[in-house]
Amino acid sequence: MSPIETPKQPTTEDEVFELVDEHDVEYIRIQFTDILGHVKNVAIPARQLDKAFDDGIWFDGSSIEGFVRINESDMRIEPDPSTFAILPWTEGEEGGPAARLIGDVYHEHGEPFAGDPRSILRSTLERADDMGYSVNVGPEPEFFLFETDENGSPTTKPSDAGGYFDFDPKEVGSPVRRDMNEALERMGFEIEASHHEVAEGQHEIDFKYADALTTADRVSTFRTVVKVIAQNHGYHATFMPKPISGINGSGMHCHLSLFDNDGGTEMYNEDDEFGLSKTAYTFMGGVLDHAEAFTAITNPIVNSYKRLVPGYEAPVYVAWSTRNRSSLVRIPRAEGAGKRIELRSPDPSCNPYLAFAAMINAGLDGVEKGTMPDDAIRENIYEFDEAKRREQGIESLPGSLGEALEALEQDEVMTETLGEHTLEKFVEAKKAEYKEYSAQVSPWEIDRYLQEF
Repeated sequence: MSPIETPKQPTTEDEVFELVDEHDVEYIRIQFTDILGHVKNVAIPARQLDKAFDDGIWFDGSSIEGFVRINESDMRIEPDPSTFAILPWTEGEEGGPAARLIGDVYHEHGEPFAGDPRSILRSTLERADDMGYSVNVGPEPEFFLFETDENGSPTTKPSDAGGYFDFDPKEVGSPVRRDMNEALERMGFEIEASHHEVAEGQHEIDFKYADALTTADRVSTFRTVVKVIAQNHGYHATFMPKPISGINGSGMHCHLSLFDNDGGTEMYNEDDEFGLSKTAYTFMGGVLDHAEAFTAITNPIVNSYKRLVPGYEAPVYVAWSTRNRSSLVRIPRAEGAGKRIELRSPDPSCNPYLAFAAMINAGLDGVEKGTMPDDAIRENIYEFDEAKRREQGIESLPGSLGEALEALEQDEVMTETLGEHTLEKFVEAKKAEYKEYSAQVSPWEIDRYLQEF
């Protein structure tokens, strides 16, 4: 099989027009994301692209989760030419393929919309730039492949019985992952690794790090591609953190690194025991300091907290280590420009723009304040009893979405990260979700109590 050609990545509107003509693109989907991380889009004929670049795409913001009231509903999307990509699964369609552009959301008079997640991340990165830093993020998203029933509806029956790194010619996930990798590479991703994960039907595809905004765009794109390719194979892909009890859930570990304006690492110090600079220590100190508060953003659904329990490799203890994967932050083995911290708590149900903004602002706050973390934990924290954890000063992440929202609202850095508008709408939506969940009677309760009482 010949290698997949990396597509030309446009930077200007003229380059987008050239690619549209070259590939006979028929329709273009202009995309944006609501505060809960759901991708929205408006499809336009390619002949309307010049108008989209000149005037934007107007839409009713009052119909989008967390956006604006009905009396101020006129909003527009301005497409970013650097995000142009042809949708691989539409190639070969009659009339020509479709493409997509990701846009930024503005009010009708031209000011950026405060509730646009992409704009919130941009503001965070502007803060980093003002401090002399650029930020790279490398995510490790996991997902499950489930079989569908005779009506095409998803089940929770795993597509295979494989385990971690398993290789089996009959393992049905391998060809699905291969097609996912190919589609992603055709959209400009550089795939670094893909493999079967620990649980049955669970998979991971890792792609190369990039600046935080590009990576957030890619996480959003990644979820769409994975779901479409899975569906084309007759499976359902889900990024739900814990779809099956008793087995590992799906996380999205995030590798974070700071660079100066000349591209040099700000994280590495060859004379340090762990190879960390003071900036790296204080950035990590800020992440640990605000971890309980940003958990509502990085782990935003009720089901997220079924994954964040001891015993299933998900980190719940606010501590750091080098080799120890029971801690919240791990320092991978790397030198020079590869030095980074790995935050292990986020899951792939999060809004990547808000999640990256939260974890980056937490770290920057640590750098500004000189927040040094406690000593590294070298033992398995899962084996500590409560008294020993208290003795070591190890806190736990919130145990529920309700607890996480309380921590979020009490943290000034995190509330300022989201801004007044997004904080209000996000908390309102999530409290409603948690209230609805709390009132439900689960099958477990029926099985456990119906006959006993």
